Amino acid sequence: MAEANYPVLVAEDNADDAELFRLALRSSGVANPVHIVPDGEDVIRYLQGKEPYADRQAYPFPEILVVDLKMPKVSGFDVLKWLRAHPECRVVPVIIFSTSAIEADVQRAYELGANCYLTKPSDLKSFTALIQLTLRFWAVCTRPELPPRCD
Repeated sequence: MAEANYPVLVAEDNADDAELFRLALRSSGVANPVHIVPDGEDVIRYLQGKEPYADRQAYPFPEILVVDLKMPKVSGFDVLKWLRAHPECRVVPVIIFSTSAIEADVQRAYELGANCYLTKPSDLKSFTALIQLTLRFWAVCTRPELPPRCD
């Protein structure tokens, strides 16, 4: 079985949803190291190992990205485009976690290389169950070897 304690990077601009994510992790007993950044611009800096994310002990390279679509500065769609333009990082699994269930958004996310598209539930119990299921699913998946950073 694959390692269950893999690092996860979450891009979430909504402070309430970020807190909901933290609560869901705590209440589900998931022990993955999770870092939450406020937008796609920070996702790219994190993946590149640029400040303030240069210390890979404190900010390990994520084995899974959980990305919201509608974010300021750099959207989730733009993060997907950036990943696909950087060959060393094309293999990083990306889960889109969005309030949008618009078919065009789902279609575009998959076309840009998303590995999974989940619509955020509105209540903590469903939110927690979905996060727990998702992280456990990826724990049993064989994931590719990843670089220490994306250049």
